[in-house]
Amino acid sequence: MLRISKLTDYAIVILSAMAKDNAQVQAAVEISTATGIALPTVSKILKLLLNAKILSSTRGAKGGYVLAREPERISVAAVIAAMEGPIALTECSISNEGCEQASGCEIRSNWSLINQTIQGALESVTLEDMTRSAVVAKEIYISVASLYR
Repeated sequence: MLRISKLTDYAIVILSAMAKDNAQVQAAVEISTATGIALPTVSKILKLLLNAKILSSTRGAKGGYVLAREPERISVAAVIAAMEGPIALTECSISNEGCEQASGCEIRSNWSLINQTIQGALESVTLEDMTRSAVVAKEIYISVASLYR
């Protein structure tokens, strides 16, 4: 089963909430309250997203976090990569070094094709898309799916 981690899911929830009011600097406590995610978890996620340059921060009494760029320019793929590292279904999608069978593998290029397709689909969905209603999200899904048929 392909699955993102709970932290990555929470990161997308946090960023989607922030994207709705992109111009406003938000403190970790405010983000925690708005999303219902525990403050220590929010703080951990914000630090990872700050390190990945998806967020920027300001210090001080009126400090907090803001998206580093517009929501339509932050892909779900970028968020997943920030939280989990490179998107790869198999070890050989990242490197030959992780698999004993790499030298004689006849299907490696097929896994690479699958990985590229999934990467492309995730790149095509943005934070702005994630803030839309389920009906619009379904339309986005259908249009993304049609790219890979």
